Amino acid sequence: MRIKDKTIVITGGASGLGLATAAYMVKEKGARVAILDLNLEAGQQAVAELGAEHALFVQTDVSSEESVQAAVDAVMQRFGAIHICINGAAIASGFKLLGKEGRAAPLARFAQATAVNINGVFNVMSKCAEQMARNEAEVGEERGVVINVSSGAAYEGQVGQTAYAASKAAIIGMNMPAARELGAIGVRVNAIAPGLFLTAMVAGLDARVLDSLKEQMEAPRRLGDMREFAHCCAFIVENAYVNAETIRLDGAARLRAR
Repeated sequence: MRIKDKTIVITGGASGLGLATAAYMVKEKGARVAILDLNLEAGQQAVAELGAEHALFVQTDVSSEESVQAAVDAVMQRFGAIHICINGAAIASGFKLLGKEGRAAPLARFAQATAVNINGVFNVMSKCAEQMARNEAEVGEERGVVINVSSGAAYEGQVGQTAYAASKAAIIGMNMPAARELGAIGVRVNAIAPGLFLTAMVAGLDARVLDSLKEQMEAPRRLGDMREFAHCCAFIVENAYVNAETIRLDGAARLRAR
């Protein structure tokens, strides 16, 4: 699918990899972006940077059906179509099964992670796909593309990442059945499992911590550049034969237990 002049919904798009992808798609590919995020200030700043003619921000709770439906309605009213959906909103919930004094972790902490990281992905994907089905098929075959953001933790979750790793593994599990179902209406579904990227939050860490992280990298021995993630999203969108696939974007790094 060509990206120029297409409308891209990006959840978690007000910061980090989501914001980098939004900027890349607008400035390099000529797309329009709808940023769905809870952070009102960051979302408004993103629109100011990208230009109101190219970007829309809707404050959205992806775990709420009503909030996502309202966001999708706002995107349709503004841009008239949704062609690409990138689900990056997530919470990095870290806690152990057994806490202090060997007490079991509250189920609510696990449910909080799955509400955003699993339910939120399904929620946005399904509502965007409903709109994609109404698009005119490009080159007679494609109406839309969905990219769900998983994580290297889906494969090698660290101690304390039971909830996070499970939720990110679930995204990979969605790939095939969703691609098989939505393929009938010309919508592809893929996932990216990113490793460690040099986001603003990571860049602010102590130099010794950064050096320790780099030691876990194989080749290249550095943290990922956020533009490399954005470029991977563009590749998936533009290559019509990539479907039901999960791309590990991590420089061959494998997370240690701690």
